[in-house]
Amino acid sequence: MPNEIIPHSRPLLSDSDIKAVISVLKAGQLSQGPKVREFENKLASFIGEKKAVAVSSGSAALHLALLALDVKKSDEVIIPSFVCSAVLNSVNYTGATAVIADIDPHTFNMSVESTKRAITRKTKAIIVPHMFGCPAEIDKLSELGIPVIEDCAQSIGAKFKGKRAGSFGLLSVFSFYATKVIAAAEGGMVLSDSEDLISRINDLREYDNKDDYILRYNYKMTDIQAALGLSQLSSLEKFIERRREIAARYFQEFKNCNFTLPVREKEKDHIYYRFVIKTKDRASEYLEKFHQKKVMCRRPVHIPLHVYLNLPGFPHTLEAWHKTISIPLYPSLREDEIEKIIAVVKEIF
Repeated sequence: MPNEIIPHSRPLLSDSDIKAVISVLKAGQLSQGPKVREFENKLASFIGEKKAVAVSSGSAALHLALLALDVKKSDEVIIPSFVCSAVLNSVNYTGATAVIADIDPHTFNMSVESTKRAITRKTKAIIVPHMFGCPAEIDKLSELGIPVIEDCAQSIGAKFKGKRAGSFGLLSVFSFYATKVIAAAEGGMVLSDSEDLISRINDLREYDNKDDYILRYNYKMTDIQAALGLSQLSSLEKFIERRREIAARYFQEFKNCNFTLPVREKEKDHIYYRFVIKTKDRASEYLEKFHQKKVMCRRPVHIPLHVYLNLPGFPHTLEAWHKTISIPLYPSLREDEIEKIIAVVKEIF
């Protein structure tokens, strides 16, 4: 309606999603069970990896992926600055040191050159997020001789050079939080072609009924979450098609606006988890104007990691932090909401 607030994110839940959850409730298998195994198999097949382990969150997936690589206190893990703090948390959970890399100023993904400079003899892994649905330079990052964990929390369904994001690294992780590309309320998954790594993650995911004692975790997914995730996965292609339709509309309508539109590259099949524009002035000057117009735009990253850590440098990350805005784009947007967003963006810019 005209005076409604248009949120920055909103999941799209169908009758089929609701029925899938109800069927699990009726069956009485609430905890980890057959729906979890089915979700693991179907996502692995979709991405093109052999095995998957479903867990309680994307953060848990990252933590277990690092533990599977035997990352520990004496090691270093390279991560980008322009990403949410969950990535930093996962490194800190292991006791390892997070080494921060700058980003590419055009795609906002981690810079290959900055990552190269960050490598030392202590580097045990590189976490590569595909930011905002745009694949990173995963081929070049995978050639650096360090195990790569792909973070596909924002990019499920995206492709790089014809292959799905999540099929390049030694491990890949996914998130199914309420506002992600597919939503299971919470939940995550780790994928790999390595039987050994998947076996270790399976062991660490749960602590009960073990014949020995090592530190293990309560990171299981429930069948309730898995049922919702499976139902959403069946709609993923439609979700992505709708995202791209809205993005195409934005590109057409905003081509004469006074900001930089997202990068479009032939070898990268962007899914537009976020539609991130780059302004000429500080984003903060515009965000309040959007708020007044009841269109909830956000900084795509709340605070860069190097700012949290009080580290100097990182010029491309700083510029992105100060000058980027995420405009609402998701499959549940109604036509009247899209028209209002377009009108408000044009008015402000």
